[in-house]
Amino acid sequence: MPEKIYEVPDTSGLKPVVFIHGLWLHAESWKPWIQYFIKNGYDASAVNWPGDGANTEATRQNPSSVAGYGVEEIADYITGELAKLPEKPILIGHSFGGLLAQILLGRDLAVGAIAIDPAPMQGVLVLPFSSLKAAFPALRDPRNFNKSISLTEPEFRFAFTNARPATEAKALWAKYAIPAPARPLFQAATAILNPLAATVVNTANATRGPLLLTAGLEDHTVPPVMVYSAKKRYAKSPAVTELIEFSRRGHSLTIDDGWLDVAEACLNWIKGKQL
Repeated sequence: MPEKIYEVPDTSGLKPVVFIHGLWLHAESWKPWIQYFIKNGYDASAVNWPGDGANTEATRQNPSSVAGYGVEEIADYITGELAKLPEKPILIGHSFGGLLAQILLGRDLAVGAIAIDPAPMQGVLVLPFSSLKAAFPALRDPRNFNKSISLTEPEFRFAFTNARPATEAKALWAKYAIPAPARPLFQAATAILNPLAATVVNTANATRGPLLLTAGLEDHTVPPVMVYSAKKRYAKSPAVTELIEFSRRGHSLTIDDGWLDVAEACLNWIKGKQL
């Protein structure tokens, strides 16, 4: 079963919600969200990626443990974790976690999903300069493909916390930033050339559960135009696909001081879809 990452009340019998982190963050970054969703009647937990340490600090101490994993390996690992649940969950993912949530929803492994500022799937053809710059710490050297990469404070500032005050941005980097596998970034960057890319999502699935995409309007890593393009990929499916925007929000919207606004919007959408 996806790891609880800290002690929680008995949530047996409640609808499961599973949170999926993205690059450079650990599952424990979802702790406030987990507490919030449990208080609102869900069996909430966060799933690790393969190679993740028990917590943020443990992952920092062993960066090589996360190296070499790609989107397919991570998706398959999470699939195994979801199989341990008593029923299909609701998935909520951020960044590459949002891409993974869409992949798994397309496989009918969830009753619904929310992809918060999701990394681009195969077929998203727009690639803004800011997105390339955010990924550059990994992409600048092809030899990084099977390595893990850490972000410096200025790199984290550009990629995640550009919309936050400088003091908060520094604190978020110190609290949350971890090494991450570079391979998913290479896979996303080259997907346009590969119709069988690891980032393919089954957007034509007509029987999947509802999906919500979100766009932070000041996000450097996943600018809104990339999310709009992703939504267009679902045009041929009658399944519910919706999009909401968060003004004055960057890529750190799940961990910064405004996280609760995003969490409330996600919870309200889930309840509105009777999930």
